[in-house]
Amino acid sequence: MSQVELIMPKMGESIMEATILKWVKQVGDTVEEDETILEIATDKVDSEVPSPVSGTLLKILYAENDTVEIGKPIALIGTEGEEAEPKASPGVQEATKARSTPTENGHKNGVEQPQPKRVPVPAAVGAEPSSSGGRFYSPLVRTIAEKESISMEELAQIEGSGLQGRVTKKDILSYVEEREEAPQPAFQPEAKGQPTSTPASMKQPVAQHTVSADGNTEIIEMDRMRKLIAEHMVNSKKTSPHVTSFVEVDVTNIVNWRNKVKKSFQERHGEKITFTPIFIEAIAKAIRDFPMINISVEGTRIIRKKNINIGMAAALPSGNLIVPVIKNADHLNLLGLTKKVNELAGRARENKLKPDEIQDGTFTLTNVGTFGNVMGTPIINQPQVAIL
Repeated sequence: MSQVELIMPKMGESIMEATILKWVKQVGDTVEEDETILEIATDKVDSEVPSPVSGTLLKILYAENDTVEIGKPIALIGTEGEEAEPKASPGVQEATKARSTPTENGHKNGVEQPQPKRVPVPAAVGAEPSSSGGRFYSPLVRTIAEKESISMEELAQIEGSGLQGRVTKKDILSYVEEREEAPQPAFQPEAKGQPTSTPASMKQPVAQHTVSADGNTEIIEMDRMRKLIAEHMVNSKKTSPHVTSFVEVDVTNIVNWRNKVKKSFQERHGEKITFTPIFIEAIAKAIRDFPMINISVEGTRIIRKKNINIGMAAALPSGNLIVPVIKNADHLNLLGLTKKVNELAGRARENKLKPDEIQDGTFTLTNVGTFGNVMGTPIINQPQVAIL
């Protein structure tokens, strides 16, 4: 008999913690290797954590909505007939975080305890967290900030006590308490000729209606992903002045060529060629000629990117969009781009994109033509400066 620690998996270079959304398996349940045990969240997408071994879920160490550092044990799995502890209420399960500490010799209460094995967990299916100004905020912290009408600018001023200075639940709740206790500033007359604005933190929250008064209106709460997309898009419009240009291009030759070769291309290479890799190849060549479009802006500094990493909008099973990235797109030929496009689009549809596949984009391609539109005005994917 042996125990295996299920650890919070590493989901990207800059991701240091994740929030537990839901335990799919409960104490006493049998799990198979690679079967989903729980769902976790970063600031961009929800993810699934698979079991590294087959066995029985013995103990849950963190409750739902807890934020856990990467690499920490979150559950114990027993193999070879290990018996599970009796099922506990959520409050008891949450209390298991305050586990008693064994002695230096690995004994507890005079009895030698078997040491659980640590088995590497495959990276969860997730994404690089979006952030404001490059700072990470856990989903729980963002939820509290939204509830308390704390703007991203105000949130950035909170001193964090977590890993690498990150804001924890305790930090933001302490800030809210201090803000409520702070005396209101005395009235200040407006300076003539100076535009005034109300700080985001002082704005009154919009009344939340949970039911329809007359029964003729349906109230639909946004899911977590939709809230994050909305926040990201609104912040982008606030960050960058958007200027849209329309250029008409005759692609008759491209359409005719694709129609001519698509059947033989698929037979020869086993890949279906769409217009997307063709456009990405053209974008990569154009960026080589005009490298100043492959930049980001930080304050008064222009950051020019040497790698040409093209993001492409893809649909998730929920109907939301995500932007997987083709790294070093200028180094791939049309076949290589076709394989990458099909691979990433397929994993997006299955909600199985890897974290590294949705970060470090330097330019984005989207396509509103799929909706039957002739033109569109997409929003820039920050911190990039352009989108096609």
